[in-house]
Amino acid sequence: MIKPVFAAALLAGSSLALAACGGAEEEAQSSATSDAAGLTVENARMVLPAVAGNPAAIYFDLVNNGDRGVAVRKAEVDGAGKTEVHGTIEMNGNMEMSETGPQAVQAGATLKFEPGGLHVMVFDLSPDLVAGSETAMTLTVAGGKSATFTVPIQAAGDER
Repeated sequence: MIKPVFAAALLAGSSLALAACGGAEEEAQSSATSDAAGLTVENARMVLPAVAGNPAAIYFDLVNNGDRGVAVRKAEVDGAGKTEVHGTIEMNGNMEMSETGPQAVQAGATLKFEPGGLHVMVFDLSPDLVAGSETAMTLTVAGGKSATFTVPIQAAGDER
């Protein structure tokens, strides 16, 4: 069950300063970014829409190896007119998708952004965002700290 977390004041002291790491090991299916506080982003990928003009989606795993919880409150993507963190829930027998509030990841936990669940919707895509290329996504956490990392871009039909 997706639970929006509105405890930003509690987490304001949390520190998030992800530093992008590059290299040949960073592949479309397993890109990793880590910071001194122990946060790691793994398996980042943007999946382009099957129909031009529709939004794309970004999926990844956010691992908190630190000793404090953090709350992701916003995501921004280079080459997008707008981004939103979305959740998917079942309502009256239908799957509904909508923007969420801040998303917490507790110390020692992993927050999964995945198909059918929590994800980042990317609207008004630049024509420069094409399969096989990359873009940058910046996550901002409660307290105002932000982290930017590289996201490989996949075509709609590619394995997620």
